[in-house]
Amino acid sequence: QVQLVESGGGLVQAGGSLRLSCAASGMIFSMNGMGWYRQGPGKRRELVAGISSGGSTTYADSVKGRFTISRDNAKNTVYLQMNGLKPEDAAVYYCNRVPNQYGYWGQGTQVTVSS
Repeated sequence: QVQLVESGGGLVQAGGSLRLSCAASGMIFSMNGMGWYRQGPGKRRELVAGISSGGSTTYADSVKGRFTISRDNAKNTVYLQMNGLKPEDAAVYYCNRVPNQYGYWGQGTQVTVSS
């Protein structure tokens, strides 16, 4: 079955950087688009970045120019480099397939940004 394990979150000051990783298993990783989603307190989960199987990327307007998504098919891993973090970026970050998310979600990784 599909497993998605996110890591790399933490506490960072505004303006700082973090790099998130998501290790996937139980799927043909290289053939699937992948995305990073986030859910802040009291908010709905939203897609912030996606990368196709061919490497094309898309970003939410709120993170464009600050976040970079990438993938390593040899490691079945997708990354999210987050620079210029803002307090409003604080959330639990998850990875999942895009489009057609799996019903399974990993535990996520918490990102906290202090102002």
